[in-house]
Amino acid sequence: MKTKSRVLASVLALGLSVTTLAACGSNNGGNEGSAGNAGGSAGSGGAAEAKDTITALLPPVSPKYQDNFEQMAKDFNAQYPNLTLKIEPASWEDMTQKLDTQVNAGSPPDIAFIGSDGISKYVQQGMLMDVKDAATADMLADFDPAPMEYMKNGDGVYGFPAYMEAHALGGNKEFLEKAGIDYKAVQKNGWTYDEFREAIKKGVVKEGDKTSRYGFVFATAGVASKDYLNILVKNAGMPNAFTTDNKYAYTSKNYLEVLKDIRQLIDDGSMPKELSSVDAGKRWNMFLTGQTMITGKGLATFENSANQNNAKIDANDGSAVKGSIKTDYIVLPVPSFLGQPPVTSVAVDGYVTFRGKKEPSAEHKANVVKAAYFLASGKVAATTNNDLFVAHITKTGRTAAESMTVNRNPDNVAAVTTLLSHAAPARPDIPVELGAKAIKLEDEVIVPKLQALLAGELSPEDMYDAVKKAAVDAFGDDGVVKD
Repeated sequence: MKTKSRVLASVLALGLSVTTLAACGSNNGGNEGSAGNAGGSAGSGGAAEAKDTITALLPPVSPKYQDNFEQMAKDFNAQYPNLTLKIEPASWEDMTQKLDTQVNAGSPPDIAFIGSDGISKYVQQGMLMDVKDAATADMLADFDPAPMEYMKNGDGVYGFPAYMEAHALGGNKEFLEKAGIDYKAVQKNGWTYDEFREAIKKGVVKEGDKTSRYGFVFATAGVASKDYLNILVKNAGMPNAFTTDNKYAYTSKNYLEVLKDIRQLIDDGSMPKELSSVDAGKRWNMFLTGQTMITGKGLATFENSANQNNAKIDANDGSAVKGSIKTDYIVLPVPSFLGQPPVTSVAVDGYVTFRGKKEPSAEHKANVVKAAYFLASGKVAATTNNDLFVAHITKTGRTAAESMTVNRNPDNVAAVTTLLSHAAPARPDIPVELGAKAIKLEDEVIVPKLQALLAGELSPEDMYDAVKKAAVDAFGDDGVVKD
């Protein structure tokens, strides 16, 4: 999704590592087994399997994830004595640059933890390894179908998903109750934009002319600059930048209406006038210090982060966020617009499989698949996803998690389940060249225009006209939605 302990990503980062090491030797012995369940035995009988090393660059996927690297490598080697999993830790900040440097040099890692939205980029560069023929039927059947679709591009399968994380909003339970908001009903039934607008007005607290608490704050600066608009428009009849017949969707009149609403919430005083300068860190700080009733982008792991900060406040050890208050974090859906059905924006990050300049041997390819599956399933997945408070997406992960204790609000668990039930569908059918053009348009037109809109320097109509013109230039007059 960026947790930076995982703001999961406010941004779903791209990874990098060491040169791919080809296998030397013959038989892999058919040891697919249940690679996600550490402790199984490696191949037995037949010829000895050739030794091989699989490299992986892995960021701090969850708060405790990198602390487990040594144990992960030991467990993998215990299951596959002929294989070594060489893990290189990386920060979220340097993932993209490192991976791109390695890819451009033709020597990426075997496995990198990246957002599924980055797959098309590396497919276009010819540096991903299609594992659909190397992954066993049991491996593929272990995963829930929806997140698995995100690891595809065209006919190819490029690794395994780690989680499907719902992008939601997060509320302060005490403030919601004081504002008279029935958050449990909202969790079950959702809310319209008009209902949401009136609700966040009630959350505003003013001291004279100064606002001490806003109804709603969303991170819109830095790595989160794309999130706000992308999440909202999915609930306005545009679940993807392209329609099912691959016409660019953001020329729809609904897009303009969402832009108007974004500006309206600021003009109401429910959001800060300085919203364009609020980054992910400041957004979370404002929530923990009671400066906003509702925050976004809200991720499941934020409940865990809030709980941990509460414990620090109770311990009075000075390690809690300065000025913070105890907070019960409540998962809330994004409002829907213009009578459209709710569609949840999701982050599907995972263990993506890379290749170097040379075609990997069949043996090495099979070994990379074993390692990627090991990381994405069973005990490793259960431990990581529990640390993140995200839903389990493998059967083996769910089984392993049964013996683990997680302190989660059951209302939030149910709310996330509801959100995931109407997650935006994956679109592996979108041609790579169209996707690349859409990313370029977003980076060069949408993001800077949105910043100007949030700052009050540009009207919604002017931004819409600019996006529409750029879309026609990029996709042609027949390649965009006209309604």
